[in-house]
Amino acid sequence: MAPFFKKKYIIPILASAFIFVGASFKNDFFEIAKQIEIFTTLFKELNTNYVDETNPGELMDSAIKGMLASLDPYTVYFNEQDVLRFKINNTGEYTGIGALITRKQDKLIIKEIYKNFPADKAGFKPGDEIIQIGDVLLSDFKEDASQLLKGAKNTKIDIKYIRQGKVNTAQIILDEVEIKSVPFFTKIDEKTGYIVLAHFNKKASNETKEALESLKRQGAERIILDLRGNPGGLLNEAVNICNLFVPKNEVIVTTKSKIENHNNTYKTAFDPVDTQIPLVIIVNGRSASASEIVSGALQDLDRAVIVGSRSFGKGLVQKPIDLTYNTQLKVTISRYYTPSGRCIQALDYAHKDKNGAATRTSEKNYNAFKTRKGRTVYDGGGVSPDIELKESNTSVITDALLKNDGIFNYVTRYYYKNPNLGDKIPTITDADYQDFKLFLKAEKFSFDTETELALKNTLAVAKKEKIDDTISTEYQQLLNALQKSEETQLDKNKEEIKKIIVEEIIKRYQYQEGFYQYYIKNNSEIQKSIDILNNTTNYKNILKI
Repeated sequence: MAPFFKKKYIIPILASAFIFVGASFKNDFFEIAKQIEIFTTLFKELNTNYVDETNPGELMDSAIKGMLASLDPYTVYFNEQDVLRFKINNTGEYTGIGALITRKQDKLIIKEIYKNFPADKAGFKPGDEIIQIGDVLLSDFKEDASQLLKGAKNTKIDIKYIRQGKVNTAQIILDEVEIKSVPFFTKIDEKTGYIVLAHFNKKASNETKEALESLKRQGAERIILDLRGNPGGLLNEAVNICNLFVPKNEVIVTTKSKIENHNNTYKTAFDPVDTQIPLVIIVNGRSASASEIVSGALQDLDRAVIVGSRSFGKGLVQKPIDLTYNTQLKVTISRYYTPSGRCIQALDYAHKDKNGAATRTSEKNYNAFKTRKGRTVYDGGGVSPDIELKESNTSVITDALLKNDGIFNYVTRYYYKNPNLGDKIPTITDADYQDFKLFLKAEKFSFDTETELALKNTLAVAKKEKIDDTISTEYQQLLNALQKSEETQLDKNKEEIKKIIVEEIIKRYQYQEGFYQYYIKNNSEIQKSIDILNNTTNYKNILKI
């Protein structure tokens, strides 16, 4: 962030520029100019007079992000480091180590290794805890430490990390890394092609087209497109992927806004690959945004059968706007609507509850729309599948285990206890599952469900008000009851959790490729999709064709 004395000359220039925006802006101009002047004065006086040294850059960063947080979670400010990461997400290319990492306190945890990229070549494994990068101790580095693992190609970086309690050192040589939008595709049987679409970066439609054409050359006569866990991305890529399956000049999505320039209609612009090939799309609660444009549009056009569970429900469109000093604003500019006219946005950020949380559209308030063939579909809560599968939804206890790394940490221990598993498919017996439960207890694993967090918050408030001694007995009783309930939920959802443990184990030994090979043979949603495609009459009846 630039020093303040530079900012005070920029503000009046920007304010004067506002005059020429247009009539719709003039009503708000005085209020905006007034608030800018108040903030400018406040920021100057705060940095000049505060008792301790301030960091103007950090203060401004926090102020901007706090302001935007009052709107919606998708309207965000990117500092210079954030802009770089945003570009990586959109292009799928960067120079780095080739691993999925997360920050946890004073460490970077390696969550997944990409085969044959630098981290893999250097011998790193999921579960490794990076504590030092070069001369930088992460305990002293509070910024985005992942940026320390990026740089020019062939840069050598010394790393200190912890594995199974032992401190190790290694050197990584940075290289170009490509994040594929289509990480896997194959023929499942003689007639069925399967495509995993994991991201919507700028290569998504080209990679999907290449996969589709390759499968057709191999004899595929029907396609399963898997969008589970795909968080979305570039809107144009979603339109282009729909274009593979529908004719040119077909309306896929429209965007509507209070600003005329943001009202757009997106049509297919190219000749399709195949408008007749039977198509099933799999979605779940983590399929969002561009994933919902593809699944929602092809559902509205009666071009695909949607299978799985209700999608996330993000019907808002963002646009990146470049700011000064290599920063950027990604701002929500419009809502999108599928061909039938429905918006699948689930949360209303304009109307929040007393706790400041966005309200969710009630199912009783969903509006009905018609697909091209007259089937009824609804807005307001994501894309509802034509065939809903219970197994596509995970339980609350399973979500907690995934979110808080209970399964991940157990599989890390399992990997080092069973070093020679190789390409074998693991079997998690009831005895293994009991071992998993004992592991959670030994690690004092916290599920942090909403109930558990609410209970902990109650105790924290009681301590603040100095009445915790009074309620300690009742608190412990509630805690014991909650822990017993969690134990019951672990038993109730044993098969679901065992399945996810097996999948995580396979990824450790066989990488992403081995996981998908296992998936196409054992995943129930994929098997159900094959069943639908095998029954031509049922497929046509679902779509009314």
